[in-house]
Amino acid sequence: MKSDLDINNAAELKPINEILKSLDIKANDLDFYGDYQAKLKSSFINTLQENKSSKLILVSAMSPTPAGEGKTTTTIGLGDALNLIGKKSVVCLREPSLGPVFGMKGGATGGGYAQVAPMEKINFHFTGDFHAITSANNLLAALIDNHIYHGNELNIDIDQISFRRCLDMNDRTLRNIELKLGQQDRNTGFDITVASEVMAIFCLAQSLDDLEYRLGEIEVAKRKDATSIYTKDLKAEGAMTALLKDAFLPNLVQTLHGTPAFIHGGPFANIAHGCNSLIATKTALKLADYVVTEAGFGADLGAEKFIDIKCRQSGIKPDIIVLVATIRALKFHGGIDKSELNQENLKALEMGFNNLKRHIENCSQHYGLDVVVSINRFNSDTEREIKWLLSSIEQMGFKAILCTHWSDGAEGAKDLALAVLDQLNTPKAFKFIYEDHLSLEEKIMAIATKIYHANKVQFSEDALKDLSLLEKNYAKFPICIAKTPFSFSSDPKERGAPKNHTLVIRELRLARGAGFVVAICGEIMTMPGLPKSPASEYIRLNRQGVLEGLS
Repeated sequence: MKSDLDINNAAELKPINEILKSLDIKANDLDFYGDYQAKLKSSFINTLQENKSSKLILVSAMSPTPAGEGKTTTTIGLGDALNLIGKKSVVCLREPSLGPVFGMKGGATGGGYAQVAPMEKINFHFTGDFHAITSANNLLAALIDNHIYHGNELNIDIDQISFRRCLDMNDRTLRNIELKLGQQDRNTGFDITVASEVMAIFCLAQSLDDLEYRLGEIEVAKRKDATSIYTKDLKAEGAMTALLKDAFLPNLVQTLHGTPAFIHGGPFANIAHGCNSLIATKTALKLADYVVTEAGFGADLGAEKFIDIKCRQSGIKPDIIVLVATIRALKFHGGIDKSELNQENLKALEMGFNNLKRHIENCSQHYGLDVVVSINRFNSDTEREIKWLLSSIEQMGFKAILCTHWSDGAEGAKDLALAVLDQLNTPKAFKFIYEDHLSLEEKIMAIATKIYHANKVQFSEDALKDLSLLEKNYAKFPICIAKTPFSFSSDPKERGAPKNHTLVIRELRLARGAGFVVAICGEIMTMPGLPKSPASEYIRLNRQGVLEGLS
């Protein structure tokens, strides 16, 4: 096991154009952002042909816990391991949001020897994509208020403006604000940029033309007669697209092992679909034989939305699912306090295993895909715990691989790569959770009963009104359920694998440009706050100008 983790020295990285030679990408195909970051030019993307033999590997996980599971490190480690054994592989990830970087989460570029680099640039500003998305979003917000100020010819009802400003920062004071508009005041607020519909559209659009069309379809407000007003009514979509022109090009960096990595887009995995951009994924599938990507949160949210929203809208499909788990996280779901997770506890492990078991069964039965389980090993894991977990997964008929990519890099995920390649030889019967022709209520019921194992869905009075209105014109849309990621239920305290519970829908929101309907359970924050001791307290530049404290 490696002991030296001084791995953020950019001098050890190869220039990005050297890394991309493995994908037959030349320097003149790139727009460079320094030596180690680049964007693919649209002129090159437009020349690419479909690679019918490419395989898409989706990395998801058990329900997340404070103990951590390591989904991003597994995505990177698996991509590196495929590269190590001679396969033409790439990694596709979301971009980090500055809010969580300075908040509780810290950096979002993997960890140990399973990282993408240059870490400090990717976490801070990167190529400016999120700033462009924020600017496009806030241009539209400014145009709405400007229209009202200059006479309001569209008859916008200021009490029914649904579009909000955004900022790529955790700032709870901006959740609710009052705007002064001459003689008319109105209440509104900010969302974090990754929760904006512009971000969701950015990550689902398949071309600049599609991006402009979708932006124009955003419902921004209503009139007093309840008729809708869209971005295109304000003639804003053209300028918004112009702001996003360069940002829309996929970003390319590298892992510490030298595997090419696309990092592009980053919608919230609650209020939106939690996947990297579709244009990055489809481009990667044309360039490589194996594309490893991840979806936010556990498989009940991330994998479900990846399949039922991203795949449904794009025509792509995963060929296999890798589920990430840790013994520590399983014991947490077995009811053990975080402070006791380093102690051997086979009883808690057995109780918490129900969480992972359900995720395995959901992915296999409802999506028709093979599943391989990646167990991230910790030093506190005992031999008895490891033996029990491996045996229990194998008794279900699935492969489980013990992985050490955090400490050993590509070598630590080599067995996982071989297991995935072996399973990819098996024919698949891919399917969605629900069919397009079902009603919105039936789609919600399908997710709730099949994936969450609820026996009932309860709609609030407001949600029933929303449902009635949305069914008329948007029944064909897929559903994006926004709920706690920490439980199969809508109660974050319900660990393990709760069943026969009631999923309570508080409200439904239309994401018309993105092309889905959001069903909100409980109090979902679209503008997070900072914790009492935010990660920013530990981030600084030392006297040599080197970034410290970003993990």
